[in-house]
Amino acid sequence: MGLRNPIFDEYAYFLTLTVVDWVDVFTRPVYKNIVVDSLRYCQHHKGLELYAWVLMTNHLHLIASTKAGCSMSDLLRDLKKFTSKALVKSVTEGPESRQQWMLYRFEFAGRYNPKIKDYKLWQDGSEPKEIFSDSFLAQKLQYLHNNPVRAGIVEYPEEYLYSSARNYAGKRGLLEVIIL
Repeated sequence: MGLRNPIFDEYAYFLTLTVVDWVDVFTRPVYKNIVVDSLRYCQHHKGLELYAWVLMTNHLHLIASTKAGCSMSDLLRDLKKFTSKALVKSVTEGPESRQQWMLYRFEFAGRYNPKIKDYKLWQDGSEPKEIFSDSFLAQKLQYLHNNPVRAGIVEYPEEYLYSSARNYAGKRGLLEVIIL
């Protein structure tokens, strides 16, 4: 994940996964559900412990850790790889008005990277910030849950379906989370 902000598996982190060029991919439920289903899979099969999350149009915020013996770096790598392939496939095969433009952006982003075969959907890294105090946790929870409000999508955080704010407000969310 890079030397700037290394990830140590025994800690909880505030993470941000961003789409290349801030392309607004997650504007359609089909694309959002790929990410939600992938997070659920990681919870059940890869040791993801999810405390909070929000999926915006071009990025995903998480507060998460992994169970003992599971690697957060490996989990994030696999999550990005799988969702990237699934999302590109969905954009390619579905009725997408921005198809050519989106595929061009993803192809261009990976063009000079020998690790990328065809398309690069996610930016490198995840900007991990270790949750080091209760006040830092509270600040990140508020920031994360208020993202859709600041973006003008909803009036109240718990109204946004693709967020754990629903869980924290006592409503049923799309994903199970560990309430902090």
